[in-house]
Amino acid sequence: MRTALVIGTGLIGTSAALALADRGVTVHLADHDPEQARTAAALGAGTEEPPAGPVDLAVVAAPPAHVAATLADAMRRGLARGYLDVASVKGGPRRELEALGLDLTSYIGSHPMSGREKSGPLAATGDLFEGRPWVLTPTRDTDTEVLNLALELVSHCRAVPVVMDADAHDRAVALVSHMPHLVSSLVAARLEHAEEAAVRLCGQGIRDVTRIAASDPRMWIDILSANPGPVADLLTDVSADLDETVRALRALQSADEAERRDGVTGVEDVLRRGNAGQVRVPGKHGSAPRAYEVVAVLIDDQPGQLARIFADAGQAGVNIEDVRIEHATGQQAGLVQLMVEPKAAPMLGAALRDRGWALRQ
Repeated sequence: MRTALVIGTGLIGTSAALALADRGVTVHLADHDPEQARTAAALGAGTEEPPAGPVDLAVVAAPPAHVAATLADAMRRGLARGYLDVASVKGGPRRELEALGLDLTSYIGSHPMSGREKSGPLAATGDLFEGRPWVLTPTRDTDTEVLNLALELVSHCRAVPVVMDADAHDRAVALVSHMPHLVSSLVAARLEHAEEAAVRLCGQGIRDVTRIAASDPRMWIDILSANPGPVADLLTDVSADLDETVRALRALQSADEAERRDGVTGVEDVLRRGNAGQVRVPGKHGSAPRAYEVVAVLIDDQPGQLARIFADAGQAGVNIEDVRIEHATGQQAGLVQLMVEPKAAPMLGAALRDRGWALRQ
């Protein structure tokens, strides 16, 4: 691939353009908002100048509701040899294109499974997709050259290609992305009118659960409007579980011992099923999840603290597999949780203590 046209310079489009430009691809940028395209160009994602002729690949990064119309316009104008979209739903746009009577041999649907709570070109990074799954949904009509262009794009973005059926993809993202976002929003909504004294007690658990609720509602309206059925089906199941959990919790308040035992069983069931589901979440680099030991270090909220910890861990010859930071309420301090291989934890703990760090047991 030597040339590409990115239509839509938000977070995903600009991030893909940055990755392509970094690999030496000549990238042309287009957006219904010229200012957004200028911003992406200023970041080094490409040029606002239109291509002189058909490019190798046109990447449509428009909201799901506008993907089919944008693709149809680009295809009728002959802007590229191959066409690809990055919308978070795949079945609907393809059916819309089929209804328009377009030749879809030059088109392939795709969805990079990566993003951020922030939107727009200023939130984009060239490594946004690194190591993340990038779903491709070819059909038997998809031209081999177009599939190869899509695979080249995924490679340039250092993502991992995953081939799926379009409707199977939509059911999958409803489970792992769309439904969890709504549940996160429902939990976060409980905080809107909560007493300030209660909100000040928020710890890492509530931050983890509500993090994705910070995303742009307008963007999520577009996403959910394109995949409402599978999401509603999942929420129906969640609702049934909630009803049963509420019943079990009410039973725990009963004066009847048998009812309380029944309540314990009900609550325990949902917690155990949660354990069973959580362990299926892929671990580092998409591998099977692994159990890490946590080395917890108390730090002051001062510049350079994290860099010092990582440097000291490196000098001890210990690889940090993951890290979490929990900030103390009302204090300029925090707790850094370093996840390491179990056999490395004693070595790291001793090394950090020797270097003056305070560890929490």
